[in-house]
Amino acid sequence: MGNGNCKLIIHGGAGRLEGKVATKEQYRIGLQEAIHPAYETLLEQGARAAVLHAIRLLESDQIFNAGTGSKLQRDGRVRMSAALMDSKDGIFSGVINIYDVEHPISIADELRGEVHHLLSGSEATEFARRKGFPFHDPITMSRFIEYRKALRNREKFGTVGAVALDAKGVVCAGTSTGGIGNETPGRVSDSASVAGTYADMVGGVSCTGKGEHIINQAVAAQVIYRLRDGVPLKKILIDLMKEGASRDHEFGLISLDRKGRFGVRSTKASISVLYALKDQEHQLDFTNGGKNLIL
Repeated sequence: MGNGNCKLIIHGGAGRLEGKVATKEQYRIGLQEAIHPAYETLLEQGARAAVLHAIRLLESDQIFNAGTGSKLQRDGRVRMSAALMDSKDGIFSGVINIYDVEHPISIADELRGEVHHLLSGSEATEFARRKGFPFHDPITMSRFIEYRKALRNREKFGTVGAVALDAKGVVCAGTSTGGIGNETPGRVSDSASVAGTYADMVGGVSCTGKGEHIINQAVAAQVIYRLRDGVPLKKILIDLMKEGASRDHEFGLISLDRKGRFGVRSTKASISVLYALKDQEHQLDFTNGGKNLIL
């Protein structure tokens, strides 16, 4: 498999549901600034390194609800979740409600080599300190103002994610989130579960939207299991979104299969997944590639 088959798709959340800290153009620029260096990493170092690179860049960009710029929970603190999985070893690793770190996805990656691959809360943060990850305050002024306003519209949630296919056929998916904002401390999102993040040799998925809805449909795992059964990606996504819409669920996803076919879909026309994708032939994003995409 040559570099022509390398694929990278990233997302920065679910459009209008992300709150009001950035414009459509700022989201587009942020995604483009992440996907180009991450694609070079994909060519040089492979799928996992590319996913990590992309998500770290998005975690560092304050307009996205992950890492620095994450939303505050009801008690005024930021708690973040992230997960990572690739087809090389099939290990799902992640952190739930970690706090005071810059890159939750890096802690998720670190857990790959541990006996226990998923940690939560203070134990996850203590693990990060033992591994040398320093204290970092992820609260930004924009998110603090958003929190203080205590907006009544609770349908504000977001995530960042990436899915990559490299020249060796390795597929990797990763997701990082700051949660829905103003939620009850202790809430567990979909991001650090196989409902929101999943990858194996047949493909990879990263979801965004309301975590409870994603978990109820086991979205990412459903996509992968149906790919294993030989169902085309396009049909899988159409079926899943129809099911979600019939249950009034609100979510979207990015995905790819082992042949390099991409899919971006959401359950409602009002939800636009903020995505960007790049390979040897395509360079698209949510502003010029359409809201729903199958390549």
